[in-house]
Amino acid sequence: MRIIATSALLAVASTLAACAGGPSNPGLTSLNQPVVSRTDYVFDVAANGDTLSYSEQARVADWFEALELGYGDRISIDDPSPYGTAGRRDSVAEIAGRYGLLLASQAPVTAGQVAPGHMRIVVSRTQAEVPNCPNWDRGSTFNYSGSATSNYGCSTNSNVAAMVANPEDLIRGQSGDSSGDPRTTSRAIGTYREATPTGTEGLQNEATSGGGN
Repeated sequence: MRIIATSALLAVASTLAACAGGPSNPGLTSLNQPVVSRTDYVFDVAANGDTLSYSEQARVADWFEALELGYGDRISIDDPSPYGTAGRRDSVAEIAGRYGLLLASQAPVTAGQVAPGHMRIVVSRTQAEVPNCPNWDRGSTFNYSGSATSNYGCSTNSNVAAMVANPEDLIRGQSGDSSGDPRTTSRAIGTYREATPTGTEGLQNEATSGGGN
């Protein structure tokens, strides 16, 4: 009878866990993680000389403004012509510099070929989001498997995805500077140690005067 009762209890628990819906997550790691996607915007301009003409530079500037170019965007040049590439890159780099951005060394592969006498400007923009959030597939009641709710981590990870300046940092992160100056790291510690303690001169006497009506 004890074996039968135990089996029946396990069957009921399994049934209730199955009714909760969604995958079981007994750990502390959230199943709702940010997903980073990239979109490439392309713009072909006439490139017949060593530099871009003023009209083409104006078109590029208007395009950057329409895209609302900003930090995290990656700008690259796809120029099939081996002649005058440096001058044309400088023309685009000057416009990109107004937004505080530099040109990347290599351009990603894009659809279609660049027409002769033209070069392609590529703006790669990444976006981070947590799909399927909020997620209420698994209810917060009748949980007999010790699992976190299906919505666990949605708020925190969605806020991180929305606030990160460069979503690519969620994939690779920023590389540190191997030639750091140790004086920079020890400056705050030195300031703290050399500061005079606030209680060395005793308490300040404050004179109070009272008046009545």
